[in-house]
Amino acid sequence: MKRVLLIIGGGIAAYKAPDLVRNLRAQGLAVRCLLTSAAEQFVSPLSLASVSGDKVYENLFDLTDEAEMGHIQLSRDADLILVAPATADLMAKAAQGIANDLASTTLLATDKPVMLAPAMNVRMWEHAATQRNLGQLKTDGLHFVGPEKGDMACGEFGFGRMSEPTEIAARAASLLDDDADSAPLKGKKVLVTAGPTHEPIDPVRYIANRSSGKQGYAIAEALAAMGAEVHLVSGPTALGDVQGVHMHRLETAEQMYDACHALLPLDIGVMTAAVADWRPELCADQKLKKTETGLPELTLRENRDILASLGGSKQKPSLLIGFAAETHNVEAFARDKLARKNCDWIVANNVALDSGIKGGVMGGDENAATLVRQNKTEAFGQMSKVETAKTLAQRIAAHFSAAEKS
Repeated sequence: MKRVLLIIGGGIAAYKAPDLVRNLRAQGLAVRCLLTSAAEQFVSPLSLASVSGDKVYENLFDLTDEAEMGHIQLSRDADLILVAPATADLMAKAAQGIANDLASTTLLATDKPVMLAPAMNVRMWEHAATQRNLGQLKTDGLHFVGPEKGDMACGEFGFGRMSEPTEIAARAASLLDDDADSAPLKGKKVLVTAGPTHEPIDPVRYIANRSSGKQGYAIAEALAAMGAEVHLVSGPTALGDVQGVHMHRLETAEQMYDACHALLPLDIGVMTAAVADWRPELCADQKLKKTETGLPELTLRENRDILASLGGSKQKPSLLIGFAAETHNVEAFARDKLARKNCDWIVANNVALDSGIKGGVMGGDENAATLVRQNKTEAFGQMSKVETAKTLAQRIAAHFSAAEKS
């Protein structure tokens, strides 16, 4: 059984630690907890010991443990060190090599992979010092999950929310997957699109959809873990950058079309983005006002079809995968799209509000995708979007492995 040492920093998100421990154990991982002194203000050692089934470590100068150099042993016994929440203070200590308590000393003493789940006020996250530390930690090879954008306990809004325990646990399990050390897609150039597009009506309004980008971001990370050179072309989302992936952030469908074609030639295209089919023909340069004459008239114009254009290109990727978000007749519509867009595969999603997926597929953390190929249909079943991404990545790797052997 793989072991995770969970270092819990002193932020309000520490109250989620017991839930995170339960999710890690549900992934088949053994968990040992290390509490900073500040974290004890938010979660008790007893509650963590109860859910982890192991001793909770707190004090660097615990004579019983330090007689055996406990901070060294803690760092070596784990297969992964996970810091959640990773406060600005812990990130700064890790980046600068400061070791003045059990958590920071353990981080400095480890030779195992380290993953951080940052959580802090948006201003602290955006501060130049934190961003400088973030850059140093990424250069040092540490892994990150989050932070995400949303409401905070302090009443502000922005990046700085810790990722949900289900997401963190799934990422930890993915990092510890035995297959993660192999690189079956090394040398492959991959395009992944994700998120919605925003089609402006005026300076403050736009046409959009409910896509969160979570599935596309997870797919980009899963393919990068297999050694691929991944380019993630993303519409507006509340998600942070994916480590090890080339990020291309934009707003509109037309910008996404241009970005995708600029990346050709490609080996693989995975088109998860929920691209707007239409845009206003004209974008007002000033905010439209309500008038007594009624509603303003909006004339819509069709956006260029990115998936179909790649399918019909002379530089069509060796494997082109489209996504179909449907509310009914899911497989039938997916097969129709497979033919019309000249795709190799279609991943079909039932995005109906009554689909049974908690929170809905668009915006939620789970999916129940179906992979539709020319002569085969495979239902993945309901699982997290991270697990869906890993499953799809495995199918992609198997496809190229079979092609190379034939």
